[in-house]
Amino acid sequence: MEELFNKLLQVNVRCKDCDERKANIRVAIELQLTTSPVHKKDLLVRLTDDADPYFLFRLSISEEDFQSLKVQQGLLIDFSSFPQKFIDLLNLCMSEQESDSPRFLLQLLCQAPALDSSATFSVVETNAFKHLNHLSLRLLQGTDKEIKDYLVVCLSSLKGEKQTLEIKLKKTEDDLSRQLSYTQQTLSEKTRELDKLRSEWTSQTSSLSSRHSQDMMSEREKALEVQTRLQQQNEQLRLELESAHKKSTSQLQSKVSELETSNRELTERKYKNESTIRDLTIKVAGAEEECQRSKQQILSLRRENGTLDAECHEKERLVSQLQMRIAVLEQEIKDKDQLMCRTKEVLEATQQQKESVEGHAESKELQIRKLDATVKSLSEELIKANSIIKNLQGELRGLLGKIKVKNTVTVSQEKVLQETSEKLQNTKKELQDAQQQLVTKDELVSKLKEQLETTVQKLNESREVLKTNENVISWLNKQLNEKQLSRTPQGPESFETPSVLPGTAGLRAQFQPKPGVPLMKAVDISPFEQCTMQPASTHSREPAGLESKYFEKRDDSIPLHGLLSNLQQKEFSQRASKHSLPSAYFSA
Repeated sequence: MEELFNKLLQVNVRCKDCDERKANIRVAIELQLTTSPVHKKDLLVRLTDDADPYFLFRLSISEEDFQSLKVQQGLLIDFSSFPQKFIDLLNLCMSEQESDSPRFLLQLLCQAPALDSSATFSVVETNAFKHLNHLSLRLLQGTDKEIKDYLVVCLSSLKGEKQTLEIKLKKTEDDLSRQLSYTQQTLSEKTRELDKLRSEWTSQTSSLSSRHSQDMMSEREKALEVQTRLQQQNEQLRLELESAHKKSTSQLQSKVSELETSNRELTERKYKNESTIRDLTIKVAGAEEECQRSKQQILSLRRENGTLDAECHEKERLVSQLQMRIAVLEQEIKDKDQLMCRTKEVLEATQQQKESVEGHAESKELQIRKLDATVKSLSEELIKANSIIKNLQGELRGLLGKIKVKNTVTVSQEKVLQETSEKLQNTKKELQDAQQQLVTKDELVSKLKEQLETTVQKLNESREVLKTNENVISWLNKQLNEKQLSRTPQGPESFETPSVLPGTAGLRAQFQPKPGVPLMKAVDISPFEQCTMQPASTHSREPAGLESKYFEKRDDSIPLHGLLSNLQQKEFSQRASKHSLPSAYFSA
């Protein structure tokens, strides 16, 4: 047995239907080592009252019990460091028990009207918001045998203390008697010495008083001589100071006359300077007026210069626009030849992509079916777990009823009570395990649901891609057929193209392949080809068949040269005719 803590602490005791009271209770913490069959450590917690010998509550915590306590109360420490942390909490309570509003409190709660059954010993931290329960231990009241053992231990310790006190008393009596005899002897000796010292002191005081009177007379004579000398010296100093004072006053008067003359000269200079300052201020005001006039002239000249610069810029802009038109017309003629070969390549690539996307969609459908089967199996397992929990709860209720009946039985059936408490703890552990399994299964179900959602989203995206690809293929087929039909010789007006939507200089169709599908070449469609490839009938107003994601710019796409800006499109109007298409590049 190793005693770790044994101190008196102030505890708030509360019973059922009773007022709360404060009591001084001794808290003892001991570490017990058991060697059979395996070396184990058990922590013993014992509460006793020095005033009440029948007050005994105890609890033994093994490593296995600590694990269940750790799970129940959410502790973050191991069994090895638990005793020290518990002792630290008790020391905190002891340090603050004398304050008016202590932060840490010890509470002993009992469900019975008196302290006759088990009680919970808890360490509580109080703040402005709530009471935080750091640790709560369920202590059992000591049996008759344990109380007798405790009283025997108390008696043996009291007897030991009594014997030690009696031995100490005898030793102190012997020491005191020896000290008394020794002090009496020393007292008699000291009184003799005192008498001798008194006689010597009287003789010395008489001789010293006579000497002192003689010294006083001699010192008085010396003091009179010193006073006469000091008076003579003071008269000499006074005469010297008077002569020095007269000289200094004559010098100061001469200085005052000189300063008055200089002051007159300075006042005359001051008046002259003030007159000159007035003349200069008049001149400065005239100069400022001239400066403001010159500033206004400068501002007018700057405005004229700005208008001239703007006219120059406009003329230069018109020249650059005309040059851009010429370059665009030349580039469009070159791009028409390249577009036909690109459209053929795009058709072949879209057909390959369609086949690969169909295979990918079939594999995703198989995965979704598998996931549905796993979700059904998990739901069945959850139903089984719920039924197991209900059975365990019924068993718990039955066990609690048995415990209430067995509490009325005599002391001889306490062993049966211990067995039932062990069964209860086992069932509680099984309940906690089942709840943990439930939580893990719920997490699994949520993860599977997330996977289902992601797969469904991917399926929808793949289906959308398929639809857009089919639309693109049908649109390109239509354009190719119309291109072949319209290859007859045309006039110069047939090369005009419709105006492009503001903000888009030309359509750029790009196809991004899925993994496992060969990369396709991006096709850039200029505004001219876009208008020529549209169907002849404009009354139907069908959509072009391409989504907005195919118009995004990519690094691997082939750019068109000579695209017009929005400003150029606004400057030139559209031309409309019955047999030819409108153009965005030719002026009206």
